[in-house]
Amino acid sequence: MGMMSEFKDFIAKGNVMDLAVGVIIGGAFGGIVKSLVDDVITPALLNPALKAAQVEDLAGLKTDGGILYGKFLAAVIAFLVIAFVIFLLVKSVNKMKKPEEAPAPAGPTQEELLTQIRDLLKK
Repeated sequence: MGMMSEFKDFIAKGNVMDLAVGVIIGGAFGGIVKSLVDDVITPALLNPALKAAQVEDLAGLKTDGGILYGKFLAAVIAFLVIAFVIFLLVKSVNKMKKPEEAPAPAGPTQEELLTQIRDLLKK
């Protein structure tokens, strides 16, 4: 089997294609989440809170040592949004799956069968 045919078999496997689609969609989804945090959550929720705290913008929050904790806070919010959406997706996919059938009731053990045979022989 040549290297090209092995490569073809590898690429043709469903898992590789699913992973490629997932990475591409994940990249696009990252842009959506960034926009949600930057353009919706920050102006609607954080900016009023920051103005009340007399801070101009989230990215500008920093300590005297130059640590930009505002950018870190924005990244944490983005992570939480992504994690929550993934949680909802997994939950909905699990609901769509067919419920697994209950396992068949276990039959009598070997000892129970031997006991039954012994009792029948006694009769």
